Amino acid sequence: MSCLRFLVRLFAAALLALFAVTPVEAQSGGTLSERIQRVVDRPEFKRALFGIEFYSLDSGKAIYTLNAEKLFVPGSTTKLLTEGTALELMGADYRFHTRVYRTGTVDKAGTLNGDLILLASGDPNLSARVRPDGTLAFENEDHAYDGDEHTRAVPGDPLLIIRKLATQVASHGIKRITGRVLVDATLFQSGDRELGTGVVMSPIVVNDNLVDLMIGPGGAVGSAASIVASPVTSYLRIVNKVTTGAPGSKASVDIAIDTANATGLRTVTIVGTTPAGAAPILNAYRVADPARFAEVTFTEALQERGVAIAGRPQRASPAPDFKALRSSYTPDRVVAEHVSHALSEDVRITLKVSQNLHASMTPRALKAVLAPDDSSKTGFDLEHDFLTKAGLDLTGAQQADGAGGDAHFTPAFMVSYLKYMSQQKDSALFRNALPILGRDGTLWNIQPDSPAVGHVFAKTGTFDVYDPLNRRLLITGKGLAGYITTADNRHLAFAIYVNNVSVSTEPNAVTAVVGQALGEIAAAAYEARP
Repeated sequence: MSCLRFLVRLFAAALLALFAVTPVEAQSGGTLSERIQRVVDRPEFKRALFGIEFYSLDSGKAIYTLNAEKLFVPGSTTKLLTEGTALELMGADYRFHTRVYRTGTVDKAGTLNGDLILLASGDPNLSARVRPDGTLAFENEDHAYDGDEHTRAVPGDPLLIIRKLATQVASHGIKRITGRVLVDATLFQSGDRELGTGVVMSPIVVNDNLVDLMIGPGGAVGSAASIVASPVTSYLRIVNKVTTGAPGSKASVDIAIDTANATGLRTVTIVGTTPAGAAPILNAYRVADPARFAEVTFTEALQERGVAIAGRPQRASPAPDFKALRSSYTPDRVVAEHVSHALSEDVRITLKVSQNLHASMTPRALKAVLAPDDSSKTGFDLEHDFLTKAGLDLTGAQQADGAGGDAHFTPAFMVSYLKYMSQQKDSALFRNALPILGRDGTLWNIQPDSPAVGHVFAKTGTFDVYDPLNRRLLITGKGLAGYITTADNRHLAFAIYVNNVSVSTEPNAVTAVVGQALGEIAAAAYEARP
């Protein structure tokens, strides 16, 4: 070995020893700016645009910015604003009260001579999520994001709360109902589908307005596939035309036909194939009429409790005049009530799993709860007033839905919002509601081997369109925004956005290419020295 080469190696070893950096750390090290630039310069981001800000909550200064004043498509990081607004304006301990009223009297024989009305309160958790300890359960990949091998529904009875309400009705001595079983879902406008997963929004939400369908292979190639529905209800009749494909083939399942009969009951025809030998995969049927779904499941639950209903479940004709029926909504006529867990729990669920329906409903619930008689105010007006009062520059924000299907934010605006929320009394609830890098929610599989695991609390966001020209996906918006406690115990707020990244249509390509890159940038901030 030459003397010069020996001296070079000796000098390099001395540098590594001086800064206590291993060769692997040296390769991935550098300043925060250098580490971010290495990600931005990757070939897959050649056509993309990044917007980033990291802000020190300790010093009150930005420590890194890139296009921080430009508007970006943020995806579901929008839910940070929606849910934070609800947390602050409605209160962390706000409870939804879902009540059942009778319109007539109950005679000595237990006959209700009148109607039974379930009054929807906007509670998004009439489901198996509810736990006795006051928490709401979730799975990292929510059942609304169906068709993926990792998708799960929470364990338990999806009609848990509906059955509890029916039990309370029976405990009031009601054995027979001569009138109708109705659901009053007039609290706010129903029928629109939220922009992310296509679930119908309504003040009544049973099992997230989904019927879970576990679809798996049959016993032999060419045989009928297995479809197991949850909940099982006469609201939905399934015509199974899914067959068992060859082992290793690609699963492809679709709802080909969805029709309603005169009573509002649905029949769906499901087509496609699922590979032999594969595990069943959850596919979700998006309930077309949540109020009718609730009426049918509530009627069936009452019948299970021995309450006879005049005639079989059918759509009321003519349509009920709920405005006239409101005179019956008095405390002495309540025959059942479900009080929700604290709103902070639903905020946690919504942010952890990016629950689109819950977030999309939130502006409507805000309006219904806080300004029910003010026709000049919308939920977004209430949010606007809140953000303005917080002193935020709303020229850096545009939002038209609660979940992020139509929104734009600058990284600087998002960081200023996160800074504001970190100073509020419920800041710990808000922070702890966020997915945790490498641990849970939508970050469960992002940078799982990084030293930053457990130290990044952030909301993810994704918005994409299919590119038929190239048979690829264009990620028009991908985001990650939240908080970091760094390795040396500094406290950061941050927002990372990248728009216009082309990826393949292979499963999990978005996560592998773009999600991991944003997680890597956040992890770099965790490790980097100031």
